[in-house]
Amino acid sequence: MVPQIQPTDLKRALEANVPVVLLDVRQPDEHAFCALPNSLFIPLGELAGRVEEVPADGTPVVVYCHHGVRSLTGAAILRAAGLEALSLAGGIDRWSLSVDPAVPRY
Repeated sequence: MVPQIQPTDLKRALEANVPVVLLDVRQPDEHAFCALPNSLFIPLGELAGRVEEVPADGTPVVVYCHHGVRSLTGAAILRAAGLEALSLAGGIDRWSLSVDPAVPRY
C-alpha cells in the first residue's frame, strides 16, 4: 500500500521548510497548464525508465497527478526502487480546492 499525504499536510511541511521532492507524473500539456512550484516533471509512462533522475538522497518524494490515481502508481514505482515516496491525495485538483485556489483547475 502506498502512503498518501493530504494537501494541507504537504502545505504545512513546505511552509516549515521540510525537505521534499515534488514529482509531477502528468502529461506535458497538463504540466504546462499548471504545476506545483519547483516540481520535477517525469510523465508516468516514462518514470520506470527514468527513476535515476529522482533524487535518492533520502528526501521524501511526493508524487502528484490530476486527481491522485496516477500518482499512486508513480509512488509505487519509486518505492519499488527503494525511494521514500508518497502520493498526494486528490492530486493537484484537491490542492487547488483546499490549499491554493490560484492553481487553475481543469
